[in-house]
Amino acid sequence: MATYGSDQLAALADPSRRAIFEALRDGPRAVGELAADLPISRPAVSQHLKVLKEAGLVTDRAAGTKRLYRLEPAGIAALRAYLDGMWSDALKSFADLAESTEEEQS
Repeated sequence: MATYGSDQLAALADPSRRAIFEALRDGPRAVGELAADLPISRPAVSQHLKVLKEAGLVTDRAAGTKRLYRLEPAGIAALRAYLDGMWSDALKSFADLAESTEEEQS
């Protein structure tokens, strides 16, 4: 099971995995379809999909002789919650700094 936040960010740190992740925004796709649009081989796409799947960002299902990969809403929601938490903490720190600066100037 993925540790939401760091595992997902690490998975998306690779440009090829980000490209695959972004391509899946348009809907489910097979490895061959993804590879046709990328400058990497089918085996490389499969390896990148494995990392994305282990991070909880994509899932797959059998469709005849192919496997279709799609974005995993729960994984994306967890990543978003992680980033929202970081953003909230950053805004709180900024507000605290602004308040302390204002108090010092008064």
